[in-house]
Amino acid sequence: MSITKKATVFAVGLGLVTLSACGSSDSGSDNSDAESKTVTLVSHNSWAVSKGVLAAFEKQSGYKVKVLEDGDAGQAVNKAILTKDNPQGDVFFGVDNTLLSRALDNDLFQSYEAKGSDQILPEFRVDQDTHRVTPVDTGDICVNYDKAYFSEHKLAPPTSYDDLIKPAYKNLLVTENASTSSPGLGFLLGTAAKYGDGGWQDYWKKLKANGVKVVDGWEQAYNEEFSGSAGGKKAKADRPLVVSYASSPPAEVIYADPKPTSAPTGVADGTCFRQVEYAGLLNNAGNTEGGKALLDFLLTKTFQDDMPLNMFVYPVREGAQVPEEFTEYGPQAKNPETLDPAKIAGNRDDWVKSWTSLVLK
Repeated sequence: MSITKKATVFAVGLGLVTLSACGSSDSGSDNSDAESKTVTLVSHNSWAVSKGVLAAFEKQSGYKVKVLEDGDAGQAVNKAILTKDNPQGDVFFGVDNTLLSRALDNDLFQSYEAKGSDQILPEFRVDQDTHRVTPVDTGDICVNYDKAYFSEHKLAPPTSYDDLIKPAYKNLLVTENASTSSPGLGFLLGTAAKYGDGGWQDYWKKLKANGVKVVDGWEQAYNEEFSGSAGGKKAKADRPLVVSYASSPPAEVIYADPKPTSAPTGVADGTCFRQVEYAGLLNNAGNTEGGKALLDFLLTKTFQDDMPLNMFVYPVREGAQVPEEFTEYGPQAKNPETLDPAKIAGNRDDWVKSWTSLVLK
């Protein structure tokens, strides 16, 4: 969920063709008919798609798409689990590899192998026996830095996790709560991958001592606390380091007016953790066929080509287009930290509890 995603969500929200929530003044067969032609996507608050691309899907499929956004990814997944017996919608988008086991263990999704699954790059395929989730996008959670701040202070920006605990960077970093935020959790998992079971807690003790600030979610961290973002500048933010995405710098260029010749923010390449986002057909979905059609749409080349400049993530389909701006301003990390899904599943909750005790208390 980068700055561009949020900006695009707002822009798309102004023109997105959606139906109002069920329970309008209409009743009887007319309302029932309208519901059967509506497919509801439940997501975190960074879902976005070009108006024309969505309209083409609606025309071709005969379904109208309604989007329900439920805050940060962690919050959205938790709410979906709590409402799984009577879900808010038909498809959930935005559960990532940091939270995937929680969703699967709670039987959030039913099996469906989306059309185009054979085109997904092999490294992103999971759950191949039951096809409860469909990979949609990938990106890297990384520390971003405010270039102007470091230039003005004649200080080299950090390049690694180790740098962040050095005295030179005291009171400069803001991150998200690992218990409520997907990028916050991703950053925690990156440190667990880097320092191992016996070292990540000591690292966070040092990071806390070095003045790391923790806020609830990405929106607050990036747009209110980070001095390098457009929103942060308006808010007079004073933290020049933030946990965000490798694709955030291109967003700062593309949505700036006037556009700068170079990105005002950079990425500490040695602080990245690879994230993959998935979508799935919710158990007890009211419109199963519409949900299947929507999942098929998410894997089409049309959507995968459209997605990067709307949600500022990378496609997972073979042959999908990657914008030039990504290559120039926000390339994927060369050697991001990763963790086996089974390792995440077996340790995530304990890690988050330990992190909470160490950092928030």
